[in-house]
Amino acid sequence: MVRKIKAKVVLQLRAEGLSGRAIAASQQISRNSVAEVLEAADAAGVRWDDISTRADAEVYSLLFPGRGEHESVFAEPEWSRVHREMARVGVTMKLLHGEYVDECAVSGSPAMGYDRFCKSYQQHVLVTGLASRIGHKAGQTVEVDWSGPTMQLVDVATGELSRVYLFVGCLPYSRYSFVEPTLDMKQDTWLRAHVAMFEYFSGSVPRIVPDNLKTGVIKHPREGEILLNDAYREMAGHYCAAVLPGRVRRPKDKASVENTVSHVATWVIAALRKHQFGTLAELKTAITGQLQAYNAEPFQKRAGSRASVFEAEEKALLRPLPAAAYEISRWVYGRRVARNGHVAWARNYYSVPYTHVGAKVDLRITDTMLEVHRGHQRLASHLLVPENVVNEYRTHDADLPAGPKYRQWDQPRVREWAQRVGPSAVIVVDRIFESVPVAEQGLNPALAVLRLTRRFSAERVEAACLIALAGPIRSPRYAHLRPILDTGQDKPGALTSRSPDGLPAEESGGYVRGASYYAAGGAR
Repeated sequence: MVRKIKAKVVLQLRAEGLSGRAIAASQQISRNSVAEVLEAADAAGVRWDDISTRADAEVYSLLFPGRGEHESVFAEPEWSRVHREMARVGVTMKLLHGEYVDECAVSGSPAMGYDRFCKSYQQHVLVTGLASRIGHKAGQTVEVDWSGPTMQLVDVATGELSRVYLFVGCLPYSRYSFVEPTLDMKQDTWLRAHVAMFEYFSGSVPRIVPDNLKTGVIKHPREGEILLNDAYREMAGHYCAAVLPGRVRRPKDKASVENTVSHVATWVIAALRKHQFGTLAELKTAITGQLQAYNAEPFQKRAGSRASVFEAEEKALLRPLPAAAYEISRWVYGRRVARNGHVAWARNYYSVPYTHVGAKVDLRITDTMLEVHRGHQRLASHLLVPENVVNEYRTHDADLPAGPKYRQWDQPRVREWAQRVGPSAVIVVDRIFESVPVAEQGLNPALAVLRLTRRFSAERVEAACLIALAGPIRSPRYAHLRPILDTGQDKPGALTSRSPDGLPAEESGGYVRGASYYAAGGAR
């Protein structure tokens, strides 16, 4: 083909004295092509000295003007707009080509085929140098990680240093970044940093790409399903997102945040290395200022900055945040439901539906709530008892079976039990409640008296109450009744029997020992 002839080389070889046959043999082209170049040069009056400094393409155009040049008959789409649309979630080349064909049909212009449309777009991307954006959809993914380099806080009083860790998040499409300083890398801190990140972005995304750290990923096998931390999966679900961790030892799976971590070392850590911070709040304020400058820095190979691209193209595509921010929680597994229908946590007790007595349940504890779960079912939820309170019961009436046996203990119910024991027991219980300023304060001592019927018969407890009421104590309690029962003073005939020393049992037992007991040489 004539278009492939190196016309400048042909003219150079002729100037050096080679014949047309020799030129064709040396360049492995046909003699007709060589002859055509020489004829065109002679016709145009072009000699080697005239074109020796010109480019090959310019010499060819001089000899064969207009040859090989043609204009496309197809309507050219606005490739920059096509490129912006390709960054949107769900947009494909097939969809954009269909829209392009529809526009051409309306305007009456010939439309290029799908194959040519794709190749032309690829050429546009290569020419304009925008290939770095291919593969990332706007508002679809956020990559998160801990920064390897750390910072420090200084105690102004003691000079003691404490380490500060940096949580880093990055939106791969715009490279818009977030940095949060923390005092540790525990699970609660990891989750709170995610909440702060979504608040900073003013929206969430459907995909979270972390590393395989234990606070997020329990197990990431080469084959099979990834096992996520329950709290991390729950946090992602609150923001309608899925956790898709990168492969083990594959940092390129989250290349954007890895690159941002290295930039953070320069823009944040290095820039603030000469400053001292006494509190985390001071450090966070300084980091926020550096982060704004970093996001506003213009790209080197792309128009705009991280902040401008985020505001113009990505922010509107983020998912709106839930009405309430995620509440950090922790899980406690394998707690047994006691026979009283309660599960214990932090020395307090929370009710569970009675049908689950004896079962093992899992507890989800937040700052304000405690939830009881069995498998995927939530059984109960309670307001969390304050940390300074112990031995308190939180009971839902619906969790207990119907019937008087499961009613909450109060003064009327205690009195009903006392009536089943006897009239003396009723008097003892009534006097206990009369002796306290608040009725609830009498529940424990009154129940302690009545629970003696579990060890001794109701008749014996009633007799002991009668004996105690006959003494000088107006409001006898458990401490007064138990010795009477243990020594058998309530038994029939105990008061008329004689002791070994000849004294009546009434004088030798119970409350006061005889004088002979303390006499010198007396029996011990």
